[in-house]
Amino acid sequence: MTRIAAEDYLDALAAHGIEHLFVNPGTDFPPIVEAFSRAARTNRKVPRPMVVPHEGVAVAMAHGYTAVTGRPQAVMLHTNVGTANAINMLINASRDRVPMLLTSGRTPYTESGAEGSRSFHIQWAQEMFDQAGMLRELVKWDYEMRRGDQAASAVDRAMEIASASPQGPVYLSLPREVLSESVPAPAGQGLDRRAGPRPPVANTADIDTLADWIAEARNPLVITGLVGKDPRESVVLTRLAERYALPIIPYHTRYFALSADHPMFQGSAPGSMLEDADLVIVMETDVPWLPSKQSPPSSARIVQIGEDPLHARLPMRSFPADITIVASCLSVLEGLETALNGRSAPHVAERDASLRARSQRLHEGWDREAAQAGKAETITLPWLNRCLREIIDADTKVISEYSFRQEYCPLNTPGSLFAVSSAGGLGWGLPASLGVKLASPGSLVLSVLGDGAYMFANPTACHYVSQMQNLPVLTIIFNNGLYGAVRHATLDMYGHGLAAEADGRLLADLPAPAFEKIVSAHNGYGERVDKPADLPAALQRAAAAVRAGTQALVNVVCGTAN
Repeated sequence: MTRIAAEDYLDALAAHGIEHLFVNPGTDFPPIVEAFSRAARTNRKVPRPMVVPHEGVAVAMAHGYTAVTGRPQAVMLHTNVGTANAINMLINASRDRVPMLLTSGRTPYTESGAEGSRSFHIQWAQEMFDQAGMLRELVKWDYEMRRGDQAASAVDRAMEIASASPQGPVYLSLPREVLSESVPAPAGQGLDRRAGPRPPVANTADIDTLADWIAEARNPLVITGLVGKDPRESVVLTRLAERYALPIIPYHTRYFALSADHPMFQGSAPGSMLEDADLVIVMETDVPWLPSKQSPPSSARIVQIGEDPLHARLPMRSFPADITIVASCLSVLEGLETALNGRSAPHVAERDASLRARSQRLHEGWDREAAQAGKAETITLPWLNRCLREIIDADTKVISEYSFRQEYCPLNTPGSLFAVSSAGGLGWGLPASLGVKLASPGSLVLSVLGDGAYMFANPTACHYVSQMQNLPVLTIIFNNGLYGAVRHATLDMYGHGLAAEADGRLLADLPAPAFEKIVSAHNGYGERVDKPADLPAALQRAAAAVRAGTQALVNVVCGTAN
């Protein structure tokens, strides 16, 4: 058989170490199907195709897989309609700088006369003037493949851009005629010589200045966001925090930065510490505080650190900086370890004692709050998180879509926490947990979601993939029967307005169905709990089911005030 361009395409993906091609196929896929069939006949190494019955689920699965492994994966969707369905999850991947090759077919150019010309009614209406235009703002690079013999080069270019700092998704459109073009047999030379640039490192002068400022500071504060994406960052940050008494605030963190058991963990929001700080170190954080609510003192020194510390893709961001360091957080943290060694830091001992005392008070308060919640009439977030402690071990991976709090359930393993992006594209948590499970099959994978986030996740598609691909995960729904973010935003703006008379519930009420029955339809274990005393045993039963190889869901009915 004459070799077709789709074979070159799959071979190029494999050459770049892509293990999975998450697909939601359509009428543009016949050359891909043929290429996979030929690869199976010849036993060539190509990515494993994984059929996912919703596009958003496919993108979030790739996101979760890469979050664990650090290796970009590929997704292929159906023309414009499939691409449109994936954009919400693409926003999350873009804002969290997740490298990913997103591709989709393009409706055929030709109406007749070519291999792959239009043969279905929908292919006229699915053509767009600029298919990539709907997502161009969210990707680092986009391209439409023009020739069949260009497949390997197009993948090479896509992957080098996606993997370069700052990382992010890229988009490649694949017309059906181009994928079906005849191409010469490969010469066997492998990848082009394209050594990508290393992540940026801070210059010595900036590291020395920052080390001086840390040594001099009475009340430093470190605020993190994406720190922990590389688990090595968490390890070095923990050492620095311990040695130099640096209070750490993982603020809207998307990864594990520091264990809540560590005395330098000072909660998940800056609070009063920001108002007292004389040095604020912002590490990979797009929004380190809310200027409409609070700000550091005007006399405080501000340091912004990250591979893109200006967050250039955010249209407006106006946080101050006395030093802006373009560098990976790992390189900065390692540089600081060296630079601080031997420096006199006269305030460390006093600050260490103060922060340890503050940490003890915080933990006593969190413990008291959780204990009281366990005696209440309804289940609350502190009690749910406290009960999770009994099923989580060192190998557990937690995926959080707004509901997980380390204050009540400390984690201790770098790489154990993954949370929804700062853009908050809902529906990410459950499919991301499937990608995490695919990447770490020996771990208990736990997704903690709100009821709205669960419904946004296209749960039928998620439970289907869990069943068909043998990816058992434990889903816990914090079900308060409302859009909590909508209610809180309304009360924040109009706490004394007419909307407050209805407790801000207009447009926020979300009466929930029996979610536990949805997972049962996919041979999973489902359970509903509405009393605090019944929750620990229910979680144990569900965790046991997952560890035995069955997906499970616990519908935790909570007080609507949560």
